[in-house]
Amino acid sequence: MKLKIPDFLYQKKTHKVQRMQGIKRKIVYVTLYEALAILFATLGLALLSGQGMAHSGALSVMASAIAVVWNFIYNTAFERWEARQASRERTVVRRVLHAAGFEVGLVLALVPTIAWWLDIGLLHAFVLDLWLIVFFLVYTFVFTWCFDRVFGPPAATVAA
Repeated sequence: MKLKIPDFLYQKKTHKVQRMQGIKRKIVYVTLYEALAILFATLGLALLSGQGMAHSGALSVMASAIAVVWNFIYNTAFERWEARQASRERTVVRRVLHAAGFEVGLVLALVPTIAWWLDIGLLHAFVLDLWLIVFFLVYTFVFTWCFDRVFGPPAATVAA
């Protein structure tokens, strides 16, 4: 058998590249997302609260731990919901809804945590968390979009 150059090139219609899926995908997603989130949150909280980097860093790690658990639960539920939809494409609207839903749940957990750690009232904690809310809405949208571009979309969103 004599091979030709096209035999060595990726041909989209004849070969399918298996992208990362399942639990491995979720672990990589959460790890990358949270590592960057801790960095950004520590810097932002230190600047906005007047607390040192160590105190802000500890709060960021606590927030990250809460977010990791919520992220796993939320994304698993969201992907199950996506799998039942007529269209499985991740449109801009779907991505905005995904990011907003994630952030609402996270805010409900983080505002009391921030209030407790900084010994401030819930309203004050919410105001302090406001920059986090706005930043992470955009960050979640952009990060998820980029993650899907690099690693491919989850199997639940790809039509059979």
